[in-house]
Amino acid sequence: MAAPMADPRPIVVVTEGGPHIWAIVNAIADRLGPVSVVLETPESKKQLLLGRARRQGWISAIGQLGTMVLTRLGKRFFSGHAARLIAEQKLETEPRPGQTIIDIPSANGPECLRAIADLQPGVVLLAGCRLLSRQTLAKIACPVLNYHAGIAPKYRGMNGGYWALASGDAGNFGSTVHLVDAGVDTGGVLRQARGKPEPGDTISSYALRQAAFSRDICVEAVGDALAGKLATFDPGLPSKQWYHPTIWYYLWTGLTKRIW
Repeated sequence: MAAPMADPRPIVVVTEGGPHIWAIVNAIADRLGPVSVVLETPESKKQLLLGRARRQGWISAIGQLGTMVLTRLGKRFFSGHAARLIAEQKLETEPRPGQTIIDIPSANGPECLRAIADLQPGVVLLAGCRLLSRQTLAKIACPVLNYHAGIAPKYRGMNGGYWALASGDAGNFGSTVHLVDAGVDTGGVLRQARGKPEPGDTISSYALRQAAFSRDICVEAVGDALAGKLATFDPGLPSKQWYHPTIWYYLWTGLTKRIW
């Protein structure tokens, strides 16, 4: 039997952006062809804080916000380490000249659906964007995949690499590409990659480190979608959703376990 023909329609990535995401976008473009990026405006810290407070209470929400602020400061303080990582791994962390970028306010809004409908892609890859609603997903007429910086389903949600290390589970420092459903990183697993942090890596650089060893699985999963041969597998792992660590827990793991 002849192998299925690759879908000639465009590749779309929906994202908030960031150096690690552009590394993946550029790797896909190098091996599979042009990628159109639908770039959403990041959710405001105020809205994020209110949402976390409703779900987890104000104490946890404020503690998580503290870690997010510290992480942002850490990216500036450890920018030299990030630059070395980028150079060593040959990551292209900026949009290339001529890159198609469509700005939208939200991945869950009508502007996103209009952009995707206009592009008529063969596959949509979500990478660091809002959780899509069931109604939004139902209106996308092609496979929708997600790049998740964690080993699903054991480390769903936020900071999967950090939580694997903080839990004494360094063997599951990795990433996942999975099908998208209405849950948080709960769709069928397509590909996974595992690696390890290097000296100097912290919660500020784990995403870059994970992207460096995850470019291949993103290319492979998107290629499978275009070829019409997506296949899921069961990793045989428990399922748990994680959030940002609170500032006090983060400082504790740093001081006692040297996991920053």
